[in-house]
Amino acid sequence: MKNNRKSSKKNPTKKLVVLALFTALAYIVSFLSFPIFPAAPFLKLDFGNVFIMLSGFLFGPFEAIAVALVKELLALIGTTTGGVGQIADFLMTSSFVILPSILYKYRKGLKSVALSLCGACVIGTVTAALVNRFITFPLYMGPAAPAVFGSLVWYVVGFNILKTVSISIITVLLYKRLSRFLTEFGAK
Repeated sequence: MKNNRKSSKKNPTKKLVVLALFTALAYIVSFLSFPIFPAAPFLKLDFGNVFIMLSGFLFGPFEAIAVALVKELLALIGTTTGGVGQIADFLMTSSFVILPSILYKYRKGLKSVALSLCGACVIGTVTAALVNRFITFPLYMGPAAPAVFGSLVWYVVGFNILKTVSISIITVLLYKRLSRFLTEFGAK
């Protein structure tokens, strides 16, 4: 009995189903976004990245990045940003999930997860500031981008700290329950 259970743990079809489910959930939840700062209403918080981070913890960094990529490709269908927002979001999300996804393969446990998520929050926030400064703002605002970004930089930084920390907390709260379920399901 144990041998059958062990072989089912590596079931690629079940893994693909779970990754597709996480992609769909990340995409759908991203529609439930809301602005935090009235001075920067384009900075909208959503929790779709929770499912991308969970993908990274459960399956690894490549799977997490694949989920992020497919989610952003789906978002291109109804985009109002001409793809700029999706490229920016993909870069920011990938930078946020990669460290915890890699480290979790080698060091499990709440302390290691918490430390890796703290590092991810810093990396994600710095990447978001750089992506906004050098990609998003210039493509939307042209020559006025440096001045506009300079006036909004603390909103961008504060927003991304809030976003990465809240996603990290929700991920930690959900992970153990979900991990047990997926192990029983045979997808992990």
